[in-house]
Amino acid sequence: MAYNVLIVEDDPMVAMINEQYVRKNKNFNVSGSCRNGQEAIAFLEEHKVDLVILDVFMPFMDGVETLKKIREGKFNTEVIMVTAANDTATLESTMHLGVIDYLIKPFAYERFQVALEKFAAHVSALKETDVLDQTSVDNIISNTKKLSPKDYPKGIQEKTLNLILSCLECKKGWTTGDCIAETVGLSSVTIRHYMNYLVQEGQVTESINYETGGRPSMLYTLKKN
Repeated sequence: MAYNVLIVEDDPMVAMINEQYVRKNKNFNVSGSCRNGQEAIAFLEEHKVDLVILDVFMPFMDGVETLKKIREGKFNTEVIMVTAANDTATLESTMHLGVIDYLIKPFAYERFQVALEKFAAHVSALKETDVLDQTSVDNIISNTKKLSPKDYPKGIQEKTLNLILSCLECKKGWTTGDCIAETVGLSSVTIRHYMNYLVQEGQVTESINYETGGRPSMLYTLKKN
């Protein structure tokens, strides 16, 4: 069952990008998009929403006030805050109101997916627990935190890494970075960054194809054990 997501963002371009990011994850479905907090509260009163992607700076009712209304209305939904602001006061006020994650614009696709998976892990851990004791509470907290970005180099996310490795396994032979990019839905620049990392880690072998009739292209394949 896919989780229903409401996107609350006054910038149409950013809202569209957020929608695309959500739709790339098969476990999530965009149920609606609102331009401000007032629209969002009205939407929540009429629809079941599991997760709200909520911008901070909006007209009529900003994200912090909207989050307060969500908590006061006891809507059964979690919230990921999105903002261009990085001031401590905004971060502190929203965290006190209970948010799953906090994204600073501009954020990478991979970091957005980490936030979605953090939410999914939180919900899954709660569903698996019938009676709360200290051990089960510790497990819920650790299950939510374990999906935070690991100690990879800058720009490398585990979920994207696994996606690329799965793609290479399906190719069963040499393939180009452009082919990988088209298959997984990422840019060629992003793929090149990940392939360089995988080559350095010894997981992928690279070669150069000089038979393209033009500029040589890089070829990649999983290194055989």
